[in-house]
Amino acid sequence: MPRARTTAAALSLVAVGAALPAARSAEPYAAPAPVPALSSATLGARYQAAGRDIRRALATAERLHDGDRTRVLSAFLAPGRRFLAFDPRGDGRAVEVIGDLEHADRIAVVVPGADNTLADFDAPKFAGGDGRALYGAGRAVAPGPRLAVIAWLGYDSPSTLSAAVLTDGKAQDGARGLERLLAGVHRVNGRARFALLCHSYGSVVCAKAARRVASLPVDDIAFFGSPGTTKDKAADLGTSARIWAARAKGDWMRFVPNVRLAGIGFGADPVSPAFGALRFDAGTGPHSGYLKPGSPALRNLTMIALGRPAEVTRA
Repeated sequence: MPRARTTAAALSLVAVGAALPAARSAEPYAAPAPVPALSSATLGARYQAAGRDIRRALATAERLHDGDRTRVLSAFLAPGRRFLAFDPRGDGRAVEVIGDLEHADRIAVVVPGADNTLADFDAPKFAGGDGRALYGAGRAVAPGPRLAVIAWLGYDSPSTLSAAVLTDGKAQDGARGLERLLAGVHRVNGRARFALLCHSYGSVVCAKAARRVASLPVDDIAFFGSPGTTKDKAADLGTSARIWAARAKGDWMRFVPNVRLAGIGFGADPVSPAFGALRFDAGTGPHSGYLKPGSPALRNLTMIALGRPAEVTRA
């Protein structure tokens, strides 16, 4: 589809979305209990509070015969799983820690894109599934507590069928939440270095957060399957972190026009040479397959997460 026609279609979608009345229904799930700010002294309390909120939400799901929520929340309560934050309202939010947050040398934050909800958190290609795949690959390369992973569904991920996915509004809110997370985790573990691994719309979130977290030890920011970042060049992100970018050959995102008009669209393609990112090999997989076990993309994202840039296969 020519670029002008694609842009016109996007504008039409926004107009239609704005005209639709908002669905209103009573929220059956209770808000999470207040929690202390994240720090080394409050880490245990945060894990306990999230666990209590998950158990309360599970009781509600069972009472409502909400099968999807019952299934996923039961899995959240499995021994050894720990969450820094949890909110069952709406599509839900969850922030899971995989590994030893207090003693890790490197902490990778998986920032998901559109269509992420509590119901699919644990599935492959979504925040929790991708987080576990990354942690497993990291442990295979560097056994021990060196790497911890945070699967961060900490913002209201837009639906690909909504007008919100065409603008950076959700990303602005997400960037503020990501800044709070990194600041808190830095108080928990002041030695660790961070890598942000940002898929699809999540790359817009990370781009909006980059300047906000520039004072924190963020060494690497990777955009993969990205529609753009709203910036023209990597240098415009306002960070000293290494900026990485990749797109798999089977990713449909290559057909999305890199335009930004009246706040719609996300601008320059991060994998274009002009953007100035370090490009890495993402293989031939689909848009949802970057962290698939055994894939070139997962291998390279693992090396980025571990802070081993010399071992990343360049594109």
